[in-house]
Amino acid sequence: MAASFSQRSGRTDPSDSYSKGGGSASSPASESINGEPKTPMSEEVDSSIEYPLPSESSRIPTSASRIETLGYSRQVLSRWEKLFEYIARNACQGVAVVDGASLDMSSIVAVAKFGVSAFASEKVLQGMDQSFRSMKTCLESGQPIYGVNTGFGGSADTHTAEVAKLQRNLIRFLNCGVVTPPPVKTFPQSYRSVANTAMRSNQDRIIFDRMMRNTDQMPSSIMPDSWVRAMLVVRSNSLASGRSGVRSGLVSNLIQLLNKKITPVVPLRGSISASGDLIPLSYVAATLQGSREVEVWTGEMGEFDHRPRSTAEQALSKSSLTHLRLGPKEGLSMVNGTSVSAGVACLALHDTHGLISLSQVLTAMAVEALRGSSESFHPIFSQVRPHLGQFEVSRNIRSFLKGSLLVSDKAEEYENEGTLRQDRYSIRTAPQWLGPHLEDLFLADRQITVELNSTTDNPLVDPRSAEMLHGGNFQAMSVTSAMEKTRSAIISVGRLLFAQCTEVINPALSNGLPPNLTADEPSQSFIFKGVDICMASLQSELGLLSTPVMPQVQNAEMGNQSVNSLALLSARFSHMALDVLSQMSAAYLLALCQALDLRALEHRFLSAFETALKTVTTQIFGQSLDHLTPLHQALWTAFKTGCDKTTSVDSSQRFIQIAESMRSVVLGHAHHVSHDDNEFVARLQEWTERCATLALQHFRSALISYSANPDASELLGSGSKKIYAFVRSDLNIPFETTAHEADEVNMSKPPDNRNLGALVSEIHGAIQKGSIFLPVMDCLREAELDN
Repeated sequence: MAASFSQRSGRTDPSDSYSKGGGSASSPASESINGEPKTPMSEEVDSSIEYPLPSESSRIPTSASRIETLGYSRQVLSRWEKLFEYIARNACQGVAVVDGASLDMSSIVAVAKFGVSAFASEKVLQGMDQSFRSMKTCLESGQPIYGVNTGFGGSADTHTAEVAKLQRNLIRFLNCGVVTPPPVKTFPQSYRSVANTAMRSNQDRIIFDRMMRNTDQMPSSIMPDSWVRAMLVVRSNSLASGRSGVRSGLVSNLIQLLNKKITPVVPLRGSISASGDLIPLSYVAATLQGSREVEVWTGEMGEFDHRPRSTAEQALSKSSLTHLRLGPKEGLSMVNGTSVSAGVACLALHDTHGLISLSQVLTAMAVEALRGSSESFHPIFSQVRPHLGQFEVSRNIRSFLKGSLLVSDKAEEYENEGTLRQDRYSIRTAPQWLGPHLEDLFLADRQITVELNSTTDNPLVDPRSAEMLHGGNFQAMSVTSAMEKTRSAIISVGRLLFAQCTEVINPALSNGLPPNLTADEPSQSFIFKGVDICMASLQSELGLLSTPVMPQVQNAEMGNQSVNSLALLSARFSHMALDVLSQMSAAYLLALCQALDLRALEHRFLSAFETALKTVTTQIFGQSLDHLTPLHQALWTAFKTGCDKTTSVDSSQRFIQIAESMRSVVLGHAHHVSHDDNEFVARLQEWTERCATLALQHFRSALISYSANPDASELLGSGSKKIYAFVRSDLNIPFETTAHEADEVNMSKPPDNRNLGALVSEIHGAIQKGSIFLPVMDCLREAELDN
């Protein structure tokens, strides 16, 4: 395997790749959390434990080692490693091999998103020319060949001898999609002349101009640059198999478009993915012909609405590319295939792999933020219910929690504090929730990989018999199947993250986190309330995108295309869902980092105050009460419980309430003291006041010192530590306190005082660009090594 991302970026130790401030990547063997000794989560499961054996008839594995691994995480890691290699090697040579059989997801993403070049060998091109000669022989022998000397679809009962003209006409009638024109700063003169004759005053003309200008600057009816590049390389690969009966020049010119960064402007809508993606691919065919009627982007890749646009004729001439005259069958072979659906679906699946991997790390962070238990991820659950996806998710989360000082012992908490004996569903059943989707995505990946390397037009040439065979490989139902599974996974991940985020922000569910994750007074700061509302909005939108496309199939093209896959529509909806999920993931990650900082702040406060509480209790009651050790323990438990229950109270009153509630604990240990003893009552009142004052002082001191240099990494598990450090250090996202909130009086604040929307956008940008997946892949790599 290639060098890890950590090694590539100059980091030598993956375990501390994203640690802050030079701190140790591993936690000390024993720390104090919430004022009590805490041992880091065990790094390995005790293999010596024996479990009861199931009956022979149940056929359930008896140990984790006997569970067949799915290998999903390993496959995702491999894809990312290969993608990085493609990008690194593209300095001077084409690296995405177009041969009809070797394309994979990494090469598609490299070409589509990173501008990597493509390459076809001379041997592949010779095979195509041989296929073309076979087709020509059949045509010259007088055989009726669909779409070559016959009409198309429901009009295939017609016949023509003008085979070249037929191909040109095919492309012309398919160039019927809506393409947004480039934005203009002034109106064409023709518009102004019409306006001048119709308008009654200069004021009317101003209004008219403003109304006409009110258009979306982003070309929403046009496919993104990366989608078009993906379909170019997939179409090249399909034709390169030598089964389509077309000349090698077709593929050579497609590859030159890719390598010279000439990207056809292709309409977003219009395909039902039945006889292939006819309308989108027709714009590529028109580009190859050097049409004056279609446009292309030129220049370096980037935001496509900022790249120069020109006609295909102008772009080809400027780049010294030959205008291709389509020969027999070549127009049909260009449009009659699943390359658009497959390319767009491939990009969607790649992004889904990244986000579902990120969701597993976010779940581990949620376990820590909610002081949850690692018990839910014990291997026994996958041993007695050996679904491969469940096993892998559980293993990953267990690895991500390794070394954490925030995971709790639910049995101990339940006994001492009366809390829930087990975590709520959003974290406890995460392996069972996400696991089946890993299995679905594993299959979807295989379906798309097969499609990328398939010949999908019609008719095809049998190389052994040189016959022309008519069939239906253009029906893209395999792509639809993959995308429906992919979108189902996206929807489920979103629902899980939404449920977890709700628990983290809601003080009734968060196990002691303050309301709205505020580090300040809860009566004045509601900092994450907007994020809570936004997450609900995004989840609602995600739910709307969950509709399967099959019920929407319509009878098309004179009844000939009576069933159609709608694969491109499903892929487009999957991209829309991915955009929503990426925004949800960004907002949730910001909330989790805030929650983990609040836990670290809590840890600092409690660690300092425990000694102070013991000291003041001993000073006031040392001579009145025997056996102070049990009293200290009981008071400390009561204080922590009180802290969890009063997070919605401002600090000035909060610690008074907690101290007053602890009086009953003192009285319960004052067995030989009369409760109407005036001296004891006075000391109890003094103790109450001093406890409240000391607690407030320690809390404010901890808040000030932690806010000055926030760093929760020493308490976190190995996975959370990497992502937390990426957000706080690499993206420079701050811990939110009053100092970071907007000043209503002076809005000319330094750039560091960004609002939450700007911070979420920063994280979202890291998701969109892919940089966040470097630490995510390090997390997966570590989980694979642990296994």
